[in-house]
Amino acid sequence: MSYEAIAILMFSTMLLLMMTGQRVFGVIGFVAVAASLALWGNAGQTMGIQAAMKLMKWNSLLTLPMFVFMGYVMSESRLADDLYRMFHVWFGRIRGGLAIGTIFLMVLISAMNGLSVAGMAIGSTIALPELLRRGYDKQMVTGVIQAGSSLGILIPPSVVLVLYAMIARQPVGQLWLAGVMPGLMMAGLFIAYIAIRCALQPRLGPALTTQEREAITLSEKIRLLRAASCRF
Repeated sequence: MSYEAIAILMFSTMLLLMMTGQRVFGVIGFVAVAASLALWGNAGQTMGIQAAMKLMKWNSLLTLPMFVFMGYVMSESRLADDLYRMFHVWFGRIRGGLAIGTIFLMVLISAMNGLSVAGMAIGSTIALPELLRRGYDKQMVTGVIQAGSSLGILIPPSVVLVLYAMIARQPVGQLWLAGVMPGLMMAGLFIAYIAIRCALQPRLGPALTTQEREAITLSEKIRLLRAASCRF
């Protein structure tokens, strides 16, 4: 059997097993072990153990538990809530301002934990209910959260770039520096799109009402900015 046929067979088997609802790591591991035993016989029994031991020797993996710990600190300290409240006060006056604030929140979250999944979880629990409550379009809201959470793989520190550096045998620091500008450019494009789209279609992202704007004083804005910056 050719290499191409083996790759197609392994990939199709993995997709079929994933459709059964099994866990991803179990499916990938089963396909890999079955393929190694089928191709190399008894010699394939030790390949999985050798690959796992080799993986444990990569020092860059030490960053992963630190990212998990940082996400736990953010969750327990309510830092994300304070940041979103600050963005809500500063950008709520303009159309689509809360969505723009959500993108800024995602940028800060990406810079703190390096995980797209964490940004998606925080955005869906904090930003999603507030945006829907204020009459934002559902498609706009879900698109903003999904787009903002994707910044976690580019803006350093990024877990994905750490794993890619191990596979490609490249310095992690250089990959992090290479991801700064693309990540910030994507965030800028998201913000520009939200601002233009909401200016053309105000119903997608309504601004704060007159009563809400009058209730927010300059001293309140400064206090929230100082509080969020100190905790950040």
